[in-house]
Amino acid sequence: MSTPIIHLDDIQKSYFMGKQELPVLKGVSLDIFKNEYVALMGPSGSGKSTLMNILGCLDSPTSGIYILNGKDVSKMPDNDLADVRNQEIGFVFQQFNLMPRLTAVENVALPLVYAGISKKRRTEIAMSVLEKVSLTDRSHHKPNELSGGQCQRVAIARALVNNPSIILADEPTGNLDSKTSVEIMDIFGAIQSAGNTVVLVTHEEDISNYAHRVIRLRDGLIESDKRKVEAYQPA
Repeated sequence: MSTPIIHLDDIQKSYFMGKQELPVLKGVSLDIFKNEYVALMGPSGSGKSTLMNILGCLDSPTSGIYILNGKDVSKMPDNDLADVRNQEIGFVFQQFNLMPRLTAVENVALPLVYAGISKKRRTEIAMSVLEKVSLTDRSHHKPNELSGGQCQRVAIARALVNNPSIILADEPTGNLDSKTSVEIMDIFGAIQSAGNTVVLVTHEEDISNYAHRVIRLRDGLIESDKRKVEAYQPA
């Protein structure tokens, strides 16, 4: 069996309001392997957003172990977690989260600034990634000059630019019409086919159908975990 890229062992997460403890995740254990395409689903309040924040190193579990690409990130201090996020995870959000005053290519290149890469090289890399999402012709347009689908392509390119271990997409089609949603999901399919690991958080059944494995949460626990028969199986 190959080593999982994500290994969660009894992850629990509680929030506190005064002295009252509110448990959100109540013992989640799962493995996700390289090149898998996973959808996380669940009703509002199921814990899927909290789980995504932990997977993305935006939050730490109250207890349990999280091994990401061989590193135990469960108890890392915030500064170290920020480094892990920059190196290992590409985020795509429903709201795009683009910088309004920067062009598409500048938005895509932004993560490379923190990596200390020269401006010329940053632009070259960003343009090559924009090509992967078929958007080189709009590279010098700002977000307000782009459609919603084009903005999401820019966001996907930005998520890919650091060559991360995982692409984490939170409701990536939530603000898009159905035709554009299909185009965006086709891009995620191509990303996964090229060897990336994709974890998608969605409440839409038709979007989850693109994934090869669907994990459903309810009340802070995994309710079901199903792989499609023809989908990737870890060696």
